[in-house]
Amino acid sequence: MDTLAWLAFASLAAWAWLLLGQGFFWRTDQRLPPTTRGMGHARGEPLGEPGAPIGGHVREEPAGKPDAPTVRHAREEPTVWPRVVVVVPARDEAGVLPLSLPSLLAQDYPGVAEVVLVDDGSTDGTGALAVELAGRCGGLPLTVASPGEPEPGWTGKLWALRHGMALARARGPEFLLLTDADIAHEPDSLRLLVSAAMENDLDLVSQMARLRVESMWERLVVPAFVYFFAQLYPFRWINRARPRATAAAGGCVLLRTETAVAAGVPESIRQAVIDDVSLARAVRRAGGRIWLGLAERVDSVRPYPGLGELWRMVARSAYAQLRHSPLLLLGTVAGLVVVYLVPPVALVAGAATGNAPAAWAGGAAWAAMAGSYVPMLRHYRQPLWLAPLLPFTAFLYLLMTVDSAVRHHRGRGAAWKGRTYARPEAAPDR
Repeated sequence: MDTLAWLAFASLAAWAWLLLGQGFFWRTDQRLPPTTRGMGHARGEPLGEPGAPIGGHVREEPAGKPDAPTVRHAREEPTVWPRVVVVVPARDEAGVLPLSLPSLLAQDYPGVAEVVLVDDGSTDGTGALAVELAGRCGGLPLTVASPGEPEPGWTGKLWALRHGMALARARGPEFLLLTDADIAHEPDSLRLLVSAAMENDLDLVSQMARLRVESMWERLVVPAFVYFFAQLYPFRWINRARPRATAAAGGCVLLRTETAVAAGVPESIRQAVIDDVSLARAVRRAGGRIWLGLAERVDSVRPYPGLGELWRMVARSAYAQLRHSPLLLLGTVAGLVVVYLVPPVALVAGAATGNAPAAWAGGAAWAAMAGSYVPMLRHYRQPLWLAPLLPFTAFLYLLMTVDSAVRHHRGRGAAWKGRTYARPEAAPDR
C-alpha cells in the first residue's frame, strides 16, 4: 500500500478507537431531567455510568423475576430548599441582557434566591439597564455592583466573579449559580439544578448551554464546537464515580459555597483564560464531586452571525487550551489532519486514481465521522446533511487554533470585550 492508503487506514483506526474508547463522547444523553420531578438514580450510585447518570436517565431494576418489567425510581425533590445567590458577570451586555436577565429574575424557586449582577466596567449602560429590567419585570431581588478595573494577574471575568462571589457569600447561601450574562434560563432551571445537586450530593453541577444556531456559519461551527469539547472532555468520564476527566461549562455552573471556599476559587484560578475548566479542576482538587451535561432548558442568546465573531470566540482561548505549547500545537494540527482531513481526501483521490484501499478506508472513516456527529446535530435540531461537512468545519478549527498561537506569540494573546491578556497563564492542571 502507498502512503495515502496507510494514512487512510490510520484515520480509520483512530475513528474506531474514538467511537469505542473515548467515553462515548458522541452520545448526547447526559442531561438533567426536563421536568421538576424528573427521573434519576438514587443517592450513592455511580454518576455517569451507562444507563444511570443524572437527568434524562433512569435506574432500572428487575421487578422480582428475570423477565419482569423494570421499575423506574422517581427523583425526590428536597423538603427544605437551600438559599442560592445567582452571580452574573457582565461587561457590555446591553444587547443581550433584555433576553437573559428577566429569565433569571423569573425563576420559580421554592427557596430563597437572589441575583447579583457585576457590571465589569461596561460602557454601554449594562448596569443601569439591569436595574431598569428588574424594576420592570420584578421577581427575584437584584443587586448591581461594580468592582472597578481588574488588579494585575486577574482576567476580567474572574475579577468580576471574585467581587460577586464575595457579595454573595455575605448572604450565607448554600449554593452559588454562576451564569453568563448571555444565558437565558427556563423558569424551573434553578430548581432542577439544585435538586440534582442535593439528590446526588454534588458540589458542582454544570450544563453546556444550547448555543444559538440560526445563521449558516452558526450551523457549521456551533454544534461542532460542543462536539469537539465533548471529544476532549467526555461527559461520561467526568461524571463517573472515579472520574477520568474534569471540566465544566462556564455559562451555567451551580457551585456549593463551602466547596468554593475550600477550593480557594476564584483566587486560585485568577489568571485562567479557560476559567470553566480551571474552576472544575480546582473543585476536584478540593475533593468535590462534579457533573457536566448538555442543557435542554438553558440557552445562550448571544448571536454569532458571521464567521469573524465565531473565529474570535474560538481563537481567544484555543492556544491556552494547549498550555501555550508549540509541541502540543503541532500534535493537535497533525491529529486534526489525520483524523478529519485525510478521510475525504483519501476517498476522492483514491477513487480518482484507482487506489481501492485508500478509497475504501477513507470512505469508511468519513462515514464513521459523520455518523458520530449526527446525535449532536439532532440535539441542535439541525439538518443531517451537515454531518458530512464536519471535515470542512474541522479545517476551520485547525486554522483558528493556529491563529490563536500566532496571536499569542505576537503578544496579543487572548482578547475579549476590549481587554487583551498578552501572555495569560494556562489553566492549572494539578
